[in-house]
Amino acid sequence: MRLSSKWFMWFTMIGIYVMVLGGIFYYNLFKWTFDEKLKQEAIDMVRLYAPTLITGLARSQSALSMDEHDVVMRFSKDDRVASLLYLNKFGEVRWFRDPSKITYTFEQFVKEVSLPTDAIEQASLAKTPVVRAVPGMPLYDIAIPLALRGEVMGILDLQISREGVVKVINKAMSKYAVGAVGVLFLLGIPLYFFLHHFVLNPLLSLFKNLELKFPPRHDEIGELANVINIFLSKVKAEVANTMVKEKQRGVAEARWWQSILSAVVAKSHKAIVVDEDNSVLFTNFPMTAAGGADGKMHLLDVIDSQQQDVLRLVGVALDRPNQLVEADTMFHGESCHVRAVHLEEEGELRRTLILFEPKGGPAGGMRAFG
Repeated sequence: MRLSSKWFMWFTMIGIYVMVLGGIFYYNLFKWTFDEKLKQEAIDMVRLYAPTLITGLARSQSALSMDEHDVVMRFSKDDRVASLLYLNKFGEVRWFRDPSKITYTFEQFVKEVSLPTDAIEQASLAKTPVVRAVPGMPLYDIAIPLALRGEVMGILDLQISREGVVKVINKAMSKYAVGAVGVLFLLGIPLYFFLHHFVLNPLLSLFKNLELKFPPRHDEIGELANVINIFLSKVKAEVANTMVKEKQRGVAEARWWQSILSAVVAKSHKAIVVDEDNSVLFTNFPMTAAGGADGKMHLLDVIDSQQQDVLRLVGVALDRPNQLVEADTMFHGESCHVRAVHLEEEGELRRTLILFEPKGGPAGGMRAFG
């Protein structure tokens, strides 16, 4: 995988990770903010009309005044109010949506209508508003005591729906997701430009035919270029040294073969020595064919490809290392007896000697290798 692809994958993964963490943080922040606002608005709404309710309670604990009725009806028509229970200081039901429950004692009421929380009891004891979340439902149970000079005259219990808050939070989270993706996209463009312009392109320009095509830099890329430049200089020196040694070894081997063959082969015989790639290492006769681009000459450049007998004999010699094989053939328009031996030792260089003996000439010394 290319570096740019890895960068894109990691940037996307990190971006999603940050977006998820940010989403959790903002969701809880929105939930706390809007829920607290909802609770406070409900309490403030009751407190706004609390004097009217307290006045009615002070006048009569058993009868609901017209002003109280108007206030209670105003509350009950609010979209956020799911349920409303109005009690006097004796715990008797002063108003409920089911008129048959009015005048019920608190004990009678809770037997027929299940209250979701203990907010009413806690508010009566604490004489301050108590808020409880209704388990398993998007509701808050808010009990607000109505007190006059420290005496609780009655309690108004509201069940406030969170549906409006949930809609607002969902809308806010949708905007957050769109904004986060936009920020991630806008942040990714300059970062990718930086990566491509200051990292990838300089790295790609470092390696062109083992030559550093790179202007001087004073950053990490420049330090990497200097290290690679030193390494390549050492490699080049080692390669040049190896080539010189190889050339010297070839010259020495040619002299070695010349000395050996001049001592054991008659002057009228033609000898060819090839390596494991069938490249000609030495001949005891002048050659007219030109070498390849590397200066080496192949056996086929010396022996006509039509001389199948010679090629077949060399193949047999390769299959029978260190054994002398012989045949009769034509070489350079002259009838010859050809001998070949493939010299091979485990772990050593492999050489093949081919000797052409004109028929009727003196016998050579090839048997010394057999």
